[in-house]
Amino acid sequence: MAQPPEVTGTVVVLAGGVGGAKLAHGFAQLGLGHRLAIIVNTADDFELYGLTISPDLDTVMYTLAGIANPATGWGILGDTANTLAMLGRYGRPTWFWLGDRDLATHILRTERLHQGARLTEVISELAGALGVAARILPMCDEPVRTIVHTPVGDLPFQEYFVRRRQQDPVLGVRFDGIEHARPTPEVERALEEAEIVVLAPSNPIVSIGPLLALPGFRERLRHATVPIVAVSPIVGGRALKGPADRMLASLGHEVSPLGVARLYQDFLDGLVIDVQDTALADALRNMGIEPYVTDAVMHDESDRARLARETLDFARRLHGVTR
Repeated sequence: MAQPPEVTGTVVVLAGGVGGAKLAHGFAQLGLGHRLAIIVNTADDFELYGLTISPDLDTVMYTLAGIANPATGWGILGDTANTLAMLGRYGRPTWFWLGDRDLATHILRTERLHQGARLTEVISELAGALGVAARILPMCDEPVRTIVHTPVGDLPFQEYFVRRRQQDPVLGVRFDGIEHARPTPEVERALEEAEIVVLAPSNPIVSIGPLLALPGFRERLRHATVPIVAVSPIVGGRALKGPADRMLASLGHEVSPLGVARLYQDFLDGLVIDVQDTALADALRNMGIEPYVTDAVMHDESDRARLARETLDFARRLHGVTR
């Protein structure tokens, strides 16, 4: 699809998880090329078998490269797990699924980091090799790690999310290392070039939350002069994927687009909500946030492009009205 001629700046998408990757892919289908910058959560990153693994970065990269497993939204289509099976024979834990081709990504990432490359440089090299035109930008180059407070104790995010299958009530979340992290120069440049900023339908607590917790990041959004819109990850009182609904509830937030909007209220101009939540439109307006009602569920690739186009048009209509 040809690049929308009216886009003269950069479309910046804040993303994490499968929902974020799907909407980012929708924007990529609009032909934005390098004018699309996806700032990705890295607080899910962790180390396993001596390798540095970046689940959200890889999910976005594989999705934009057209090789993601459509059944799961993550991993590589048709990948095998022979290496993981052999690790199991050696008595090593195999609760985190690693495909054989996926391992090549982790091996090269780890090697380049050990050579002194920044994470931003590494993902640029990997994504470029896979033919991805958009800029995939880690939120920071410093290590940040999400820790989930639960009744059984503090759990590293992947322990909570994958190993324990999100079964524990979430009592709180912290981001270890966030005080020492900073948005990268590439992230800063993308925000400076932004024509619009879009918060993807990602978990607002553990996918978007780490970005907003970066020193100076939220303040940057508050003072932005371009429209900032979000796509609600909550539809009809439920998360489309993952534990966002349960996490919002256990942390005392309303499980609805209104609950999401309140988390972003200090900088948000507009919120895309599903037709199931039409009745909440007036309440959003009363909060000073303009709603846009549509089919917000991305069933397939055409839905991703449609929702991205509608979100882009919605944000452009807001330009000069709310800021």
